[in-house]
Amino acid sequence: MLLAEGGYSFEVIASDVDESLPAGLSPEDAAVEVARRKALAVAAEAAGAVVLAADTIVVTSEGEVLGKPDTPDDARRMLGCLCGTTHRVITGVFILDTAAGRSLGRAVSTTIVFGEMSPGRIEEYVASGEAMGKAGAYAIQETGDRFVREVRGSFSNVVGLPMEAVGEMLDDLDAPAATGATEQGEQNDTE
Repeated sequence: MLLAEGGYSFEVIASDVDESLPAGLSPEDAAVEVARRKALAVAAEAAGAVVLAADTIVVTSEGEVLGKPDTPDDARRMLGCLCGTTHRVITGVFILDTAAGRSLGRAVSTTIVFGEMSPGRIEEYVASGEAMGKAGAYAIQETGDRFVREVRGSFSNVVGLPMEAVGEMLDDLDAPAATGATEQGEQNDTE
């Protein structure tokens, strides 16, 4: 987990919230809003702690927003949309310091150049199960990295939690170093 690798102490508390993106918002604002919903959903269970929540989406070169695939057919379609194109991975992060009553939200965008995938390769990847539960139907931290040709920006953002931004946000809030934090969303879903 990225937070553990970063030296943060935390507890995972699952939030059971609607992850559908709000209409009328930019992809960045929508991702932050879903992360905010997640943070608020667990805030009562984490009184006195810092709550960190995230939500990751993928935006195709055509502007289509891809969340997590609902079915294997949906995963195949998503991967087909990404093949041979450049897309953006956007993670919305929301941090709520429940003790101080302060919060901060931010979106981080990373550009990905995706390679070509044959229909057989797409089928093999979807059949592995790895595509399910991941925004854009792939996980760069797993075997999906073989399809990525270039990462422009934060690699940890593509995994699902932009650690550089998280550190800055904690500093901006003058919050404790994520003790008691809840982690939501590591790529495209999570660990």
